[in-house]
Amino acid sequence: MPEDLDMPPAEALAEAQRLLDADRPFHAHEVLEAVWKASPEPERELWRGLAQIAVGITHLRRGNTRGAEALLSRAAERLVPYEAAGPHGVDVRGVVHRARDLAARPENGPIPLRLTKPY
Repeated sequence: MPEDLDMPPAEALAEAQRLLDADRPFHAHEVLEAVWKASPEPERELWRGLAQIAVGITHLRRGNTRGAEALLSRAAERLVPYEAAGPHGVDVRGVVHRARDLAARPENGPIPLRLTKPY
């Protein structure tokens, strides 16, 4: 991923989802991290939390369940304030639920994870 990656939120979510579906969570993290760093302050923690979820999944894939549990739990807590609004169509409740499930039962993961609400 290029360091100067610049995507609007909808495009970044679609690309991150494509990468997660292709079992490339670290690359999804890079996409989400780019949006996090470019986001206005009220949304930064949303994108930071989503990026941490992808890193948590990366840890699961690499067998680091302890690191995965810590990151997934922290990311879920970071996302909770966004549950009601669900900005950019993000299924925040669903992502929080899945992150908590993976943190508690890493053997159940890491994929599938849907970032956005089905339409």
